[in-house]
Amino acid sequence: MKKILPLFESKSEVLDTYKTITALSEGLYKEKGSKFISFALPVFSESDAVSRIESIKKEHYSARHHCFAWRLGAEGERTRAADDGEPSSTAGRPILGQILSFGLTNVLVVVVRYFGGIKLGTGGLIQAYKTAAADALARAEIVEKTVDAHYELVFPYFSMNDVMKAVKEMQPQVVSQRFDNDCAMRLAIRRDEETRLKERLEKVEGLAFTFAGYE
Repeated sequence: MKKILPLFESKSEVLDTYKTITALSEGLYKEKGSKFISFALPVFSESDAVSRIESIKKEHYSARHHCFAWRLGAEGERTRAADDGEPSSTAGRPILGQILSFGLTNVLVVVVRYFGGIKLGTGGLIQAYKTAAADALARAEIVEKTVDAHYELVFPYFSMNDVMKAVKEMQPQVVSQRFDNDCAMRLAIRRDEETRLKERLEKVEGLAFTFAGYE
C-alpha cells in the first residue's frame, strides 16, 4: 500500500516544506463501458491550471465530461473542484479528496469521461472519479520542496557592497536583480531562515525591503 505522507513537515513550528509532483502522469479507470482517463500535472497558478484544462479539453473534445480539481499555494490554501455536468459532488470533490489524501499542493488533476451508455449512479461515479484520480497520482513522481520566503529589495548604489556581503553570508537565491543608480533585487530563502535574513538586511544602510509572499 502506498504510504501517504503529510503535506508539510518542518524542523520548527513554521511550515518549511511541501510535497508536489514533478511532471505529467496519467491514469485510467473503466466501468460499464465508460472510460475515465486521468491527468495529474504540476501547476503554479490558477491561470496555469485553467490553461492546462483547456488544452486537455481540446485534446479530448469528444469526451462527455472534463472534471477537475486543483490545490495551490505553499500551504495548499487555494482549492477548486468542478463536476462539469456530472451530478453535484460526484466528480470534482472525489478528485480533490485524492489530492488531499496524497498530501500534495500545486497540483491539478483532470479526469475526462467517455460515456459508455450505462449510468453508474452517484456511488459509482464517486468511486470512478476517485479511482481514476488516485491512479494518476500513484504514477506521479512526488518530490518535497522547501517553502521559500520572497523579498523585494531596493537600495542606492552606494549600498551595493553591503548588500552583496549580506547575500554571501545568508546565501538566499537571487531571483532577479537590477543595478543602476537605484538598485533592486528579489531574494528567496527557505522559510526557517527568513528571520535571520531580515535581521541581516536591517543592518544595511539605505536598504528598504518588502515581503513578497511564500512560494
